[in-house]
Amino acid sequence: MARPKPATFDKQKIVAENRRARFDYFIEDTFEAGIALSGTEVKSLRGGEGSIAESYAEIRNGEAWLVNANVPEFSHGNRFNHEPKRPRKLLLHQREIEKMVGAVERKGMTLIPLMVYFNSRGRAKVELALARGKQTHDKRQTIKDRDWKRDKARLLRDRG
Repeated sequence: MARPKPATFDKQKIVAENRRARFDYFIEDTFEAGIALSGTEVKSLRGGEGSIAESYAEIRNGEAWLVNANVPEFSHGNRFNHEPKRPRKLLLHQREIEKMVGAVERKGMTLIPLMVYFNSRGRAKVELALARGKQTHDKRQTIKDRDWKRDKARLLRDRG
C-alpha cells in the first residue's frame, strides 16, 4: 500500500517563485512534480539562480514538459554546460497527467509552475497548478481585497 502524500509539499529551499501567477490566475489544484535536470542545471539551481516568470507546462505525447523556464548556465560548467531555456521533462504519475489533460482540454485550464524548490531529500521539484485565467474585473477585485486587508490590519494595529 502506498504511503499517503502530505497535505503540503515539503519545501526546504525555494529557488524560484512565480508571484504573478496568483494575481493572473485562479488556482484550482496543485501538483508536485520532479524535474529531469542535467548536472550543471542542478548546480545552477542550488546557487539560487533560475526563473519561471514566463514559463508554462504542457502535455506532449503523454509526458509533461516545463517550457520556457530559464536556468542560467553554470559559471564553471565549461563545455558541459546546458542550454538555458530548453524544455525540461516533468516527472509525474500517469494518473496525474491524465487528470491534467482532461482539465486542460475540457475545461480550458492552463498548467503554470508556481515555484521551483528543493525538498528535504535534496531533490529539485516544481509546484504545478491547474489554473483558470482571471479577467480584468477579477484582477481589480483582487487588488481591492488586498488593499482592504492591509487597511484593516493597519486599523486594528493602531486601535489595539
